[in-house]
Amino acid sequence: MARKNLVVIALALIVAGIAGLVYLASIPGYVPGIRGPGYPDTAYPVNEDTLEADYESNGQMIYYTGYNETGQRIDTSGGPHWLYVHGGSCVHCHGEDGKGGVPVMMGYVVPADITYEGLISDEHAEHEPYTDETLRRAIRSGIDPEGRPLDATMPRWDMTDEDISDLIDYLKTL
Repeated sequence: MARKNLVVIALALIVAGIAGLVYLASIPGYVPGIRGPGYPDTAYPVNEDTLEADYESNGQMIYYTGYNETGQRIDTSGGPHWLYVHGGSCVHCHGEDGKGGVPVMMGYVVPADITYEGLISDEHAEHEPYTDETLRRAIRSGIDPEGRPLDATMPRWDMTDEDISDLIDYLKTL
């Protein structure tokens, strides 16, 4: 009798799970596990419409899409696996306002506040304030101002000097 009840419960849970997936799939623009509070409505993968959107600067385009103004995808190493599979950019972890605060998909790490004001503040308990040069090193190599590695969920971005300067200029506007 108990075994029969377990089978019924298991089937009910499977049906409920399928119904939930059907419901989520019916939401326009829903991409499983990618979006959450504070994240933009940019669809995966980035497409021509996204690249032709009006960005105020190359740095903003990089922040939102992971592509530069020439349409080149900026390569990464490290970081979450979904970044390689679906694409992604700074905004997908740090949010539109750059303040982070929401754990990265399938992880527990809470992305840091990367607003320029937050980065250069003396209030960091865990490291010295960033400068433009230490910020470049953090973005490219995943090293904080004191020479320690950032968490492995932070991708290492292979950016040109121009692209990284443009991105830092954009961070200064957040």
